[in-house]
Amino acid sequence: MFQILRNWLDRRVIKRSTITPSQWSAAFAVLPLLARLTVDEKRALQEMAILFLDRKVIEGAHGLAISQAMKLIIALQACLPILKLELHAYDGWVSVIVYPAGFAPERVITDEYGVEHHVQSNLSGEAWQRGPVVLSWGDTEHAGIIDGHNLVIHEFAHKLDMQNGVANGFPPLHAGMNHSEWVDAFTAGFEEFQRKSSDGESNGIDTYGASSPAEFFAVFSEVFFERPDIIHQYYPAIYDQLRQYYRQDPLVH
Repeated sequence: MFQILRNWLDRRVIKRSTITPSQWSAAFAVLPLLARLTVDEKRALQEMAILFLDRKVIEGAHGLAISQAMKLIIALQACLPILKLELHAYDGWVSVIVYPAGFAPERVITDEYGVEHHVQSNLSGEAWQRGPVVLSWGDTEHAGIIDGHNLVIHEFAHKLDMQNGVANGFPPLHAGMNHSEWVDAFTAGFEEFQRKSSDGESNGIDTYGASSPAEFFAVFSEVFFERPDIIHQYYPAIYDQLRQYYRQDPLVH
């Protein structure tokens, strides 16, 4: 009964959307990443983006005004990884905070001796467990240009990873997926990528992925959607696992 009501409410939200065809066209035009999608997939992505914007709050920081065009660019990219999944994969949090450019939060870290250190790092995005996704607009505006890097997909992959706890590169898998195959593929791939990164042979993949299993999953997720040929060529076992997890095969289009 609840699902029937949820579906009815979702259809109502979609039907009442005020987003115009020209606004959709403008958003897709600046996101070449979405060009491979079929007509039906683009329509489904639009509907999911409408629901995403209905359930999430996108707010600017440091005086940044968020336009409808900006919201669509963020929502379409955020919903691409879950296009064949469901929006409830992003349940449990509501806010997307957008900075004009990179940001440098200061955090207090306690070392093994109990000494507190104030650490400030320059970031372009981050995802908090049960908290917001934080994005730099400077790195979001042109994220979908198919260069192998996509900040939005990266941070939302972290959110998917966090569904079963702290991000660790092991999101909750679907029924029918083999946990051992996932662990074997990602463990071997991570170790190989760390070695290649140390030797300066990353095959065009951001070496930030070598910093932890969580970042490895997020980096490989963005490459999976941006440059799937790279992962398919050098990490075919990981490509197969991501294909099963996202229920998409970017190479078939």
